[in-house]
Amino acid sequence: MTDQPPFDVAIIGTGPGGYVAAIRAGQLGLKTAVIEKDTRYGGTCLLRGCIPTKALLRDAHLLQEIRRASQQGLFKTGEIGIDFEKIQARKTDIVEKMAKGVDFLLRKNKVTVFKGVGAVVAPDKIQVKGNGASTEVVAKNIIIATGSEAKSLPGYSFDEKMILSNVGVLDLTQVPKSMLIVGSGAVGVEFASIYSSFGTKVTLIEVLPSIVPLEDEEVSKELKRVFTKKGIEVHTKAKLESAKAGENGVDVTLQTERGEVKQFTVEKMLLATGRGPNTANIGLDKIGVTLERGFVKVNEYMETNVKGVYAIGDVTPSPLLAHVAMQEGIVAVEKIAGKHAVPIKYNQVPSCTYCDPQVASVGLTEAKAKEAGHKVKVGKFPFTAIGKAKIEDAADGFVKVVADEQYGEILGVHMIGNTVTEMIAEAVAAIALEGTVDDLVNTIHAHPTLAEATHEAVENVFGAAIHI
Repeated sequence: MTDQPPFDVAIIGTGPGGYVAAIRAGQLGLKTAVIEKDTRYGGTCLLRGCIPTKALLRDAHLLQEIRRASQQGLFKTGEIGIDFEKIQARKTDIVEKMAKGVDFLLRKNKVTVFKGVGAVVAPDKIQVKGNGASTEVVAKNIIIATGSEAKSLPGYSFDEKMILSNVGVLDLTQVPKSMLIVGSGAVGVEFASIYSSFGTKVTLIEVLPSIVPLEDEEVSKELKRVFTKKGIEVHTKAKLESAKAGENGVDVTLQTERGEVKQFTVEKMLLATGRGPNTANIGLDKIGVTLERGFVKVNEYMETNVKGVYAIGDVTPSPLLAHVAMQEGIVAVEKIAGKHAVPIKYNQVPSCTYCDPQVASVGLTEAKAKEAGHKVKVGKFPFTAIGKAKIEDAADGFVKVVADEQYGEILGVHMIGNTVTEMIAEAVAAIALEGTVDDLVNTIHAHPTLAEATHEAVENVFGAAIHI
C-alpha cells in the first residue's frame, strides 16, 4: 500500500497511446504515473510490431535493390545472400534503443513508473502486482491503454515454433524454406514481403474476395498482381480446412476459390487473423465500464461511462493503429487537463501498409463514397508514367483520387507504390483542410518526384492529366 498523495492521472500500459499520454500529461504539469508489466516500454508496436517489422522490411527491400543493381550492371558480384543473424541483431538493436528513448522521455517529463500488472479496483484506484508485492496507486483520473494481442483461428493455438503469431515470426532464427500466411491484412502482406524477399516460398490465403480487404478494390488487385509476379502464391476466397504441426512441418489442407482441395506441407504457418483487445482481468467489470464485443465504449474525448476513467488505443473500437492511439492519448489528457481537446476525425486517419510495394490511403474508397450517396469522379495516374519512378526502378502502382463530382471536394486518396506511406501525408492534409481538386491542381509539385503522381491523379479527375 502507499500513502502518497493521489496522482492527477494514472495510465495502465506504455504502448504508443500510453507513453504519449504520459508525456503530454507531464508537459501539462499533471502528476502522472504509468503502470507497465513488461520489462521495457513501447508496447506491441515498438517491441513486437511496427518497429521490428519495418526494420526487417527495410532490409528485405534493400536486398531486392541490390539484386536489381547487380542485374543492371552497377557492380559485379557472386551470389547475393543474407546473414539472417545479423539482420535480426540489427532489428533488436533498433528496438532496444527506441525503448530506452521512451524510458528517457518518461523520466524527462517526471512520470512515475510502477512495474507490474495493473488492475482497476475503484474509479480512482489501481492495484499493481509485481515482484511479489502489491501497491495501490490512487489517481483522480485513470487511462486504460492496455492494447491488443493476436487472435488465433478457432481450433488453433500459437506454439510460436511452427504455428506463429506476430511475436514468433519476428523471433525466427533461420529463414524458413516455406511459409503459409493466413490472413492478408497489414501483418500478413508485410511478412509475405519480408520472407519472400529472403527466399521463402510464401503462400498467402484470404477468406475474403481480395487481399488487404479494407483498401480500395483497385489497390487490392494491383497488390495481388505484383505479389504474384514476385512468386508469392495468393489465394482469395480460400478456406483453411486444416493445419496440423508434425515432424516435418505443418500439414495443410486448403480449399481454393474454385472448390479445389490442395494439400501441402510448409515449414512454418503464420496466423495473421486479427487482434483482440486486452480488456480481460483488469477490473473494468468491477467498476461498471461498458464494453462492446470486448472493446471499451468511449465518447469523442475517450471518456468511458465511468467518470474519471478513460480508454485509448486498441482497447477501443477505433482503428488499431499506433498513430491513432497516440492522438487519442493526447485528446484524453488534454480533456483531463481542462485544455481545448480536439476530437479525432476518424475519416481523416491515414492507413499505411509497408509491404513491397507499399499501400497507403485516407478517406473513402470509391465503393464507400458511392455507398454514402456521393456522385464521384475518379482520377488515377500510374507510376510507370513518372520519370522519378523509372529512375528509382519503382514503376509498379498508382495514385487514385476519389472526388465529389459537383464541388470537387477530395473524398479519398489511395496509393500503391514505392514510399507511398510518406506521400500520403499530403492527401491527409488536403482532406483535413476540406481541399478540392482545384486546390491541389494549382499546387505546384516539384519535378522530378514521385509526388507528381498525386498531382497528375488530381488533374485526371476531370481528364486534364498531362503525361498520360
